[in-house]
Amino acid sequence: MLHIGCHLSAAKGYASVGREALSIGANTFQFFTRNPRGGNAKAVSPEDVAAYLALAKERGIGVILAHAPYTLNGCSADESIRDFAIRTLRDDLERMEHLPGNLYNFHPGSHVGQGIDMGVGLIADMLNAVLREDMRTTVLLETMAGKGSEVGSRFEELRAIIDRVELNAHLGVCLDTCHVSDAGYDIVNDLDGVLTAFDRVIGLNRLKAIHLNDSKNPCGARKDRHEKLGEGTLGFDALMRVVNHPALRDLPFLLETPNELDGYAREIALVKEARQ
Repeated sequence: MLHIGCHLSAAKGYASVGREALSIGANTFQFFTRNPRGGNAKAVSPEDVAAYLALAKERGIGVILAHAPYTLNGCSADESIRDFAIRTLRDDLERMEHLPGNLYNFHPGSHVGQGIDMGVGLIADMLNAVLREDMRTTVLLETMAGKGSEVGSRFEELRAIIDRVELNAHLGVCLDTCHVSDAGYDIVNDLDGVLTAFDRVIGLNRLKAIHLNDSKNPCGARKDRHEKLGEGTLGFDALMRVVNHPALRDLPFLLETPNELDGYAREIALVKEARQ
C-alpha cells in the first residue's frame, strides 16, 4: 500500500490536520511539533488526541512524522543552544507518547567549525540524554545536503552517531531525495548503488521514511533547495523509481515541495497514478 502525504500545519490540532490530509488524498502527513523557528509548543489536548486516533483508525491514516524545529542544533558550539536542543527534544518526545508508534525527525545539526567528529559526539550526547528505554517513538536522523558545516550529509556520519548512542534501537533515518542528491549521491542514475551503500553503512532496516522532493540544484551542489516534483534536476521519473523501488515502496513518503494545499493534492494524485 502506498503511504503518501505532505507537510501540514498542526496548529489547530491533530484531528484537524488529519482531516486536512484526507481532504487532499493523503494517508499520512508530517507536522512541526512547534513553530519551526523554535518557541514553546501548544499544550496537548487529550480530547484532540482521542479524536485524531479514532479518525486515523477509521480512515486508515498510517504512521505519521513529527519534525523538530529547524533551530534545534545539538552540536552547536554555544552551550545554551545545545541546552535548548536537549530541552526541546525531551519535551517533544514526551508529547509524542500521546501518539505512540510514530516517527520524530530532526536535522542532526551544524558543527559550526568544531569539526565533524566533535559534531557527531555532541549529537550523540544529546540523544543519550533524552532517549528512554520505554519510549514508543522512533527518532529519525535526516540525511542532509552538506551545506556549510552540516553533519549528516554522508552515510558514515549518521552511522557514527548511531554507534555512539546507547539506546540506538530507537533510532532510524529519514532519507531526503533533494538532500541526498545535493550531498553527491546519484539517485537519478544509480539508485541501486546508493541504496547498496546505505545498506552497507547504516542498514536499510533503519530507513523509516522518505522526504520526496525534487531539487533546484545538480547532484553534489550541497545547496538544499527543494523543487516541485518533476520540475527540478532529479525529474519525475527518477523520483517515481524511488517510490516504486522494492526496498522503499512500503515506507511513508512525505512531500516538502514548495506548494500550497492544492499543489500538494496534485502531486499526491500524480504519485498515486505512477505507483506500480
